[in-house]
Amino acid sequence: MKQCAILNGGFAAWAFAELADDLARELNLKVVATPEDYNYVLSWDEADKDTLANSFIPYQGIKLASDKRLLAKVFNENSIPIPDTYLLDSYQAVVDFIFSNSGQWCIKYPIGCGATGHRIINNVTDIPQDWLKPYVVQKFIYLEDPVVYRIYCAGRNLFGWNVRKFPPQQKKQPWVAHAQGAIYEVLNEVTDEVIEIATKTFQATYLYDSFGCADFIQDNNGKWLVLEVGTDGIFNHVDRNIGNISLERKINQNIVRAFYSNI
Repeated sequence: MKQCAILNGGFAAWAFAELADDLARELNLKVVATPEDYNYVLSWDEADKDTLANSFIPYQGIKLASDKRLLAKVFNENSIPIPDTYLLDSYQAVVDFIFSNSGQWCIKYPIGCGATGHRIINNVTDIPQDWLKPYVVQKFIYLEDPVVYRIYCAGRNLFGWNVRKFPPQQKKQPWVAHAQGAIYEVLNEVTDEVIEIATKTFQATYLYDSFGCADFIQDNNGKWLVLEVGTDGIFNHVDRNIGNISLERKINQNIVRAFYSNI
């Protein structure tokens, strides 16, 4: 029988300690600092495709979710609807692009989470010269009431459709992140169109059989667009602090079911 564990070792283990304990309790597994036969990987300094061959969440999916440059390529290659996004190799290329294209654009920090580092471009001084290349330049979708939607996937089961928005008393920010004060509200209905797009998105990012989430925005014409995907491991983890016990429990239950069905 395969030995299974929560893998949380190495330099960044402290950042995943609380989640490691929660997952160990839900999955009835021990937390280890070196890999077992099959692992729920959170932190591991030697992580790459080969050393994490027996990871519940594939290393390819973890890596993609951590880097918006990689995601942009995969989304475009798989015809996944996203805001207009371009990967530009230099500062001058971004300057030339902004002067040649109308509308509001932003630069996304490629390995940031919680909207950390993102910048709206109003003039060339907003374009950093010391930046991770290529630049992720994306059309900024202005909404009068900014909201972001999220759906989860665990073991091919899509669930937990919710919306993230700012409470009425709080000043609205351009980036609708929990870290910026946005709160979650669980929704009852999700359209077939979103399910179809989300399924394709999870399949393209290697998360369909394991666990991840996808963030959506609906533009002013009603079109659903994918912003990014998230998952657990190495670089980040999916936010569980939703403020809804039922959904938090559902996430755990679906992870448990998916983890053991994949062995």
